Amino acid sequence: MLAIALSELIQIFRNRLALVTSFIMPVAVCAFFIRQHEQFAALGSLGYIAAVVVFTVGAFGLYTGTVTTLAARRQNLFLKRLRSTAADDVGILCGLLLPISLIVLVQIVAILGVLAMVTGLPADVLLLSAAVLLTLVMMLGLGLATAGLTNSPEQAQITTLPVSLGVVAVVSWVGIAGTDDLTLLKRLLPGGAATELVGNAWHGGVPVADSLVLLAPMAGWIVVAVALAARFFRWEPRR
Repeated sequence: MLAIALSELIQIFRNRLALVTSFIMPVAVCAFFIRQHEQFAALGSLGYIAAVVVFTVGAFGLYTGTVTTLAARRQNLFLKRLRSTAADDVGILCGLLLPISLIVLVQIVAILGVLAMVTGLPADVLLLSAAVLLTLVMMLGLGLATAGLTNSPEQAQITTLPVSLGVVAVVSWVGIAGTDDLTLLKRLLPGGAATELVGNAWHGGVPVADSLVLLAPMAGWIVVAVALAARFFRWEPRR
């Protein structure tokens, strides 16, 4: 698995287009939100900015990067060749996705760290960490599922748009409007419960039990993502 991960890491840094679209652009967007944090905090809250950071990097970095990577490796039959080695399926996928996952995690931690330096530390770091990790697991699962419907890395630019734009739209809706109305709907949408949980973790003042309830919709979306991945993911190109 580690050999696969090292090889994939080298490929990532050799692909300048992937670096720009999947890593540099999301960071630039997040930097803009932090620079204008007072205006966005007035529009929503500091928790809203933190949620935007998590989902912008998660959607356009991890999710899109996962789909593009797996589609490219399937197209050139690299996935098929890997399955002929001693590595099992889980080890192959972990090796391919470990580098991009770690890069995205480091990006989110760094950006949230800068936000905390500018605005103040979050009230509950452990709760915030749980929200971030569950969000990234969900985006990985959705990436695996979408990769099964994507025939090439070029097509990934289209197939990833509904989920990427959809979750960011949900984050903006929930982060700005709150969950006082249409509470159940907002929490059940992908990204809705996570946005509220990030806000609770950042600002504090919410009973722990009320925040832990939000873990259920997030766990549900992880189950859905894994089920979709198991259903749609393919190791070889369609004939």
